[in-house]
Amino acid sequence: MRAFGMYNYLHLDPWYEDSVLFVDCEGRVLSLTVTLDTALGKPREVYRLTTDSSRCEDRICASLSLTSATWAALCDGAGQLYLLRTGKRGDGSHMKWEPLFSEDTGEPSTVLHSISHVKDGVHTIEVLLLRIQKDPQETKGSGYSVSLEWITVANTAGHGEDKKYEVKKRRVLKGKSVPHYAAVEPKGKGLMVASEKPFAFTHVDGRPVELPDPEPMEVEKTDPIYFWQQTAEDITVCVRMPEGVTKEEVQFTLTADNISLGVQSFPPLMEGQLYASVDPEASTWIIRDDKSLEVTLQKRSEGPMWSELVMGDKRGEYVMSDEQAALIHERLTFLTSEDLNGNPEKDKSPCNSQELEDCDGFPEDSSSLTHFDGESLKPTQVVNLGSHQYLFTVDVNPSDMPCFCLRHDVDALLWQPRPDQPSNMWEHVATFNALGYVQASKRDKKFATCAPNFSYASLCECLRRAFIYRQPTAMETVLFNRKQGRQVGQVAKQQVASLDSDKPILGFRATNERLYLLTSSNLFVLKVNND
Repeated sequence: MRAFGMYNYLHLDPWYEDSVLFVDCEGRVLSLTVTLDTALGKPREVYRLTTDSSRCEDRICASLSLTSATWAALCDGAGQLYLLRTGKRGDGSHMKWEPLFSEDTGEPSTVLHSISHVKDGVHTIEVLLLRIQKDPQETKGSGYSVSLEWITVANTAGHGEDKKYEVKKRRVLKGKSVPHYAAVEPKGKGLMVASEKPFAFTHVDGRPVELPDPEPMEVEKTDPIYFWQQTAEDITVCVRMPEGVTKEEVQFTLTADNISLGVQSFPPLMEGQLYASVDPEASTWIIRDDKSLEVTLQKRSEGPMWSELVMGDKRGEYVMSDEQAALIHERLTFLTSEDLNGNPEKDKSPCNSQELEDCDGFPEDSSSLTHFDGESLKPTQVVNLGSHQYLFTVDVNPSDMPCFCLRHDVDALLWQPRPDQPSNMWEHVATFNALGYVQASKRDKKFATCAPNFSYASLCECLRRAFIYRQPTAMETVLFNRKQGRQVGQVAKQQVASLDSDKPILGFRATNERLYLLTSSNLFVLKVNND
């Protein structure tokens, strides 16, 4: 449902902003162009899918990605992928799109992103497909696995030919959640994925990727050489000794701040500076059962508890007495109580999660943003998004990767990926004040977007209504904040548009001047700004 149920059927042409496209239920790719403020020209069919709808039982929606100013990628929803040469779409010519590459991918797929570039003098197209497959090995989860297939198609024609395109490379990534964001970087040198669960490359050109064994995270733990306990007055240390050691073989040296303990002809078992000062005259040692040495150290300052015995020595283990464990347990009772208010003596009651508003909640899973290198297929940078909820993706500049918007506290921040800047790979380019809080309160929200120049952000519900949130602008008149007693210099306006339709909204896009909303029977154009 997350992969295909919320698909945005409307596509804005980032190279020609006055044009929008969609694929209708008959498989026609229709292009519409704005002629006046909100007047649309007649829908023009630029391509028609000929797929037999009965060929695939698990058919999904057809998907379109505008690859460049002259190319597009199209999936028919039944497993067929097309790369189409469109010509210059905005020059007024009514050129039909020409398929120069097609392939049956075997499974219904959605095209998420595509780019066009020239590599070593060869025209190359990178396509990223999303696929949901039943996974018999996934017994504990949903029963499905999510895969991303990154396909590189290049022109292999010789001189005098220009229509021979073939697959040069395939890479498959798999994960357990539908990605929020997935895009190929310019020149096809890498890939970025934002998702709740991590993705990893599993196959290249049909061959499994050999993953290196994970490095051990910690050194194998050895048995402690000594154990120690403490009270407010003294410390008791029990040191393991070779069996049969006599008191003449024990080498013990103690000063107020240092200790050295060992057996003749062996390295010291305990040596170094004590955590705090002791009284050497009042300290003793004794051999127990011919196999352990018990040392009693008298603290010089009664009261403070030691956090370690010998500074920097990790070979010992602290053993807490029953009295100390009971005291700590009593102090922590209010944190582990089964009662709602485990510490009734406090004036303030604890936080009740049922009192939180919906817009205060965050996703349970912690999302991450990962950049993969195209050659090694390994993650080069991973950012934990934590509670920064993903909001939407938008194309700001067609020559750059798509931007993504995240919630930061109550605001929404727009980020532009910069893969050519490893030290600053994600650049903050815009802020929409309070949008994070506002969008969380919209229970029927379906799509969200913003203008490429960041002049406004917009949300739409499943039915009828669209909300426009403009950036703050200067006031023409004098306005004072009564509570704070200061003059307000800027005000951010909000507007609501209600469509004359009872059909669900299927597509939603924004330009600097207009907002486009697609239903099953109408395309609505709202004039938002005057350029």
